[in-house]
Amino acid sequence: MAAAGPTQESIALEAFDAASFADYADNMPARKTKVVCTIGPTSCDREALFRLADEGMSVVRLNMSHGDHASHKAVVDLVREYNSLGRSNLAIMMDTKGPEVRSGDLAAPLPLDAGDKITFTITEGADGTDGRISVNYDEFVEDASVGDMLLVDGGIMSMQIDRITDNDVLCSVVDGGTLSSRRHLNIRGKSANLPAITDRDWADIKFGVEIGVDYYALSFVRDAAVIYELKEFLTKQGLTGTSQIGVLAKIESADSVEHLEEILDAVDGAMVARGDLGAELPVEEVPYWQSKIVQGCRRRGKPVIVATNMLESMIKNPTPTRAEVSDIAIAVREGTDAVMLSGETAHGSFPHKALETMATVARRTELSMLKYHGTRRYGSDEAPPIEWIVPPRRRVSSVKDQGLSEMFAYHATTMANTLKSPLVVFTRKGNMPALLSHYRPDFPIFCFTENELVQRRLALYHGVVAMYMRFNEQQETTFDRAVDMLKERGLVKGGQLLAVVQSGRQPIWRAASTHIIQVRAVPEDAAEDSDTDESEGEARGRPAKA
Repeated sequence: MAAAGPTQESIALEAFDAASFADYADNMPARKTKVVCTIGPTSCDREALFRLADEGMSVVRLNMSHGDHASHKAVVDLVREYNSLGRSNLAIMMDTKGPEVRSGDLAAPLPLDAGDKITFTITEGADGTDGRISVNYDEFVEDASVGDMLLVDGGIMSMQIDRITDNDVLCSVVDGGTLSSRRHLNIRGKSANLPAITDRDWADIKFGVEIGVDYYALSFVRDAAVIYELKEFLTKQGLTGTSQIGVLAKIESADSVEHLEEILDAVDGAMVARGDLGAELPVEEVPYWQSKIVQGCRRRGKPVIVATNMLESMIKNPTPTRAEVSDIAIAVREGTDAVMLSGETAHGSFPHKALETMATVARRTELSMLKYHGTRRYGSDEAPPIEWIVPPRRRVSSVKDQGLSEMFAYHATTMANTLKSPLVVFTRKGNMPALLSHYRPDFPIFCFTENELVQRRLALYHGVVAMYMRFNEQQETTFDRAVDMLKERGLVKGGQLLAVVQSGRQPIWRAASTHIIQVRAVPEDAAEDSDTDESEGEARGRPAKA
């Protein structure tokens, strides 16, 4: 018996769903997941950096493990120049080198095969000529135990520790390769007993204050104490309030996952640094910890970045592996604020193709997460419910504890999702856009601020499109200017609804005790509304009547 073909009703429903989905995509011109790009030799010139910015880079990462202050300052100057053009808004994140155990300089690269013997020593000057290689960490012998697995560069090579003497650690090669100078070494499951912030890190941090970075990504964080230490230093520099520099913790060690909750409570955000995390922990545990870190940040309303090896193959190849594409999609579905490119844009052969791939996959995944509900509205298909992400004690807490603003952000998100409309918020401190981002609305959050520091800091937040604009004393004048700016950038169109939110600790055009959620329509262009009755308030951008 032949299988029944599609009915006219099912064909019509599919066509209607496709049209509705296209309508949704048209209403969401901005990708919500941000992309962090590491700047290096292949992307540090003006043309390459500007092109990355135009193609969707949101945050510039300065990797302090490479380059010097002069080269990083040159990148910062280019970012400032780009931001001054008003085309977009880039934040700058300084990634500290952190405490690292490294091998010494070798006389020549050393090929090693499985079963070969090699000795690491705390004696200076061992250059591999006699099978002994120096290590820059005096307590390396004390940390090591017979049977431990020693990893080179996160596991590219591995060696088992067979014997330990006063100065030497004798190993058998398990996974071979060619060992070169100054390679990163770590013992799986153990963290080196080094200062959390090294002298070099402090010099870089002070340099970051001078050049005005927006975020620090602190490497090899073991507990919350180092976060408070850095924040205390920044406070003494007068970097508080809207001028503060955000502190992100890189979760990449056995100690950091052990103290994860206290670290996430202390920081302004986090990075899932999967390279070193997968070296210190069994690699099969990395997906679990990635999800746990992302959801831990989401519960706290703090931005989170998923990083390392996301498009590693595109350092040398123009197309990604299918597994890499799925990796990006999984991070987006988990609700990360940003995904990061490292070597792909720093020294890869195809930096722009890598960014294009990441941006395209992220946007397509965002669209696929929404499903048709039958009433021409969409809701999140894969994302957990708000009640799971945000405990009621945070969602409706005491008024003096910002609970009212949280409640308004929650309901504004619900309203915007129902109306299939973007959100618009005017802010001086950035609190409300961060709250709205926390609730992950289906559509973008268009944020206007007259504080450039706030604008840059919001570049990391999921779904937030932050724009600089001077406020007028008259609310209507400011709103009209904001709508004009959105239309000029192709972000909204005439007749489209906008959910406007006014709530927070610092009132704009309202009494301190008044909180407003307002639905407004974007005015039609002159050519579009010539035959429209001017009595229709919605068409003129006035508040829609209930």
